[in-house]
Amino acid sequence: MTPRFLRAALLLVALSGVAGTARAQGKPLGEVLVLTTGGTIASRTIGPMTDGPSLVRGIPELAKVATIRVEEVMRVPSSQVTPADWLRLGKRVNSAFATAPALRGIVVTHGTDTMEETAFFLNLTVRDPRPVVVTGAMRGADEVSADGPANVLNGVRVAMTVEAKGHGVLVVLNEDIAAARDVWKSDNRRADTFGSPQRGYLGAADPDTVIFFRRALQSHTVASEFDIARIDSLARVEIVTDYAGFDSTVMHAAVQRRPRGIVLTSFAGGRLSAGGRAAVRIAAAANIPVVVASRVPGGRIVGSPLGDMPVVLARDLPAHKARVLLMLALTRTAERGALQQIFDRY
Repeated sequence: MTPRFLRAALLLVALSGVAGTARAQGKPLGEVLVLTTGGTIASRTIGPMTDGPSLVRGIPELAKVATIRVEEVMRVPSSQVTPADWLRLGKRVNSAFATAPALRGIVVTHGTDTMEETAFFLNLTVRDPRPVVVTGAMRGADEVSADGPANVLNGVRVAMTVEAKGHGVLVVLNEDIAAARDVWKSDNRRADTFGSPQRGYLGAADPDTVIFFRRALQSHTVASEFDIARIDSLARVEIVTDYAGFDSTVMHAAVQRRPRGIVLTSFAGGRLSAGGRAAVRIAAAANIPVVVASRVPGGRIVGSPLGDMPVVLARDLPAHKARVLLMLALTRTAERGALQQIFDRY
């Protein structure tokens, strides 16, 4: 629902006094593209969401950091984001980089409900080493102490930093820099909800500098094998959750939907109930790959609880991120051994 007149809207923040002074001295600020998608950061207690250009225009401090170009890709709560939206956003990021060699980086504003999935999808499909930063807010734009402006400002600061190149897609909120693969949302309201409890942050957007502490080793962006340029839709992948007293007829219902793959959320370490084990056999009989993920943060899955069951191990990926990876992996292969190699790499 993006009005055509908002597409590719250019904000002339570079004409502010600070930016004008820098240009007068022969030091033009680098350019950052901000792609907006809606979410809490654009929401207000009363009235419609703020459009992308207005959202960015309301942060005049950006003019001290970069020349900003803004484009509204969509304007929805992130709970309404779909895999089709991931494809559209990913293709837009790739085309922006391909057509603007001087672009320093891209910042995506996004709601926090599905920020983890969108960021991880971009981490696997962006074909450029330049920074892509995903940010948002836990408080609406008209709430007391709204955190959106500071998060966008820090996101742009990170995107402008030379050291941010090659880290994959980054999630920047509350002055912390996290890897898209590792970040988790832990609270519905607190501003410090996004963390990397098992792997730690990659760095910090301190008031005086942007600093990186470590680098993620899993494959991403330019080292990724996934190319979405000619993909119009992603495979249907369902998530089924095991629980005490799980009835495997739930898997029968999932199989009847004919998904290309299924992620089965297990107990810690990959342990499954009797019904969960029966569910694996039901899916295997229908030639549907099953990826087993743990419902426990930090519940990295090893093979021993599952023995020789015909499953792919998600390792430390939670179910919602394992689903993203499986959807992309199925564009390459449906063979279980090859799928496991993909999950081991990413």
